[in-house]
Order: sequence, then structure tokens, then C-alpha cells
Amino acid sequence: MTETTSATAKESGRSESAKRGGGPPAGRGKTTIADGVVAKIAGLAARDVDGVHAMGGGMARTFGAVRDRVPGGSRSATRGVKAEVGEVQAALDLEIVVDYGVSIGDVASDVRGSVIEAVERMTGLEVVEVNIAVSDVKLPDEPDDEEEEEPRLR
Repeated sequence: MTETTSATAKESGRSESAKRGGGPPAGRGKTTIADGVVAKIAGLAARDVDGVHAMGGGMARTFGAVRDRVPGGSRSATRGVKAEVGEVQAALDLEIVVDYGVSIGDVASDVRGSVIEAVERMTGLEVVEVNIAVSDVKLPDEPDDEEEEEPRLR
């Protein structure tokens, strides 16, 4: 009986799995990936690059530092990242602060490579562009906006 069914399925050009469920699982629905998911992946990948001090421009970092100090608040992985996601492609804009003394061109290139690799590996989307804006340089003697303030004694 099985041989007859298999022969009939082969003759008609359909496999048995096509008869039962309509083909392979990958073709049975649609996956959408939100802009925020891609932005989060890109932000985390960019922060891991040596020479990147922080993400975001001055005001974004200031508000982020305040938000980070609120109990229950957490650092925003998407700060300084804007993602536009289509069905098969993604484009990203990143704003970074680099450490003083590093080669900005090298850091930007490393960030671009890290972001493209992480987004493409995790999402399967093609990254068509990663635009990087360097908004500031962190000098060694500057106070850090993102560090916790020391408690004051009264």
C-alpha cells in the first residue's frame, strides 16, 4: 500500500509531505522583523567594538544617563541607532562617540563590519548600508556622562 501511494505521489509530481502539510515549514508563513529588533542587534554589536565610548548624540546620552539612574531603568541598547527594515533588506544609521586617540576611520570600519555581520547572521536580512556619524570624542580627563554619580555626604 505504501509503495502504491508513493508511486502515485511521484507520478503526480507531489511529495507526500506536500500532500499532508503543504510543503516545507519555511514556506508556510511569513516572518517579520521589527525595526527595533534590528536596532538592538546593531547597537549591541557596535558597543562591542574597541574605541567606541558611547552611542548617541549629546542630548540622547544626557537623557539616557538620567533614565539609566531611575530604579528599574536599564541602558537602552538602541540609543544612537536608527534602523529601517524591509522584507529582505535593512539600512542602519548609527551615532557614536569614540575614545580620544583611536583612528576614527578604523573604528567606523570595525563598527560597520561588526554590525553587518551580527544583523545578517541573526536576521537573515541583507544589510545594504550602515551610515556612521561620529558626534563626539571622549577625552581622557572628561567626566563620563554615563557613569553613576558618587553619593554626596551631608
